[in-house]
Amino acid sequence: MKKRDLIIQRLVTAIFSLMILAGAITYFVQYEMVSEMFTSLGVPTGVIYPLAIVKILGIAAIWLVKNPMIKKLAYLGFALDLVMAIIAHLNAGDGGAFGPAIPLLLLIVSYVFYRKTISLE
Repeated sequence: MKKRDLIIQRLVTAIFSLMILAGAITYFVQYEMVSEMFTSLGVPTGVIYPLAIVKILGIAAIWLVKNPMIKKLAYLGFALDLVMAIIAHLNAGDGGAFGPAIPLLLLIVSYVFYRKTISLE
């Protein structure tokens, strides 16, 4: 069971990480488009670059940091970011809430299997 859980956790986390990294890179290379989207959601555009950097650091924390508390904080940060994104899209009524819901689901699965793998150590 331990090996299967570890494989599932790593695979789901890899897919989640790629989605978040692709979004963070988009924040840098297509700033104007992202800026328009943030404005339409009522989010200040001043958070775009810091949010991109924090997302990259969060992925690094999940993959590279051995401290369980730091990993849990990274998971929490992503959960808050994605829930807030869902709320912003629902509030704007633009139909975009499904976009952040997918990585949120992957994040939940990743965290559940992360907890399983650390409890078996």
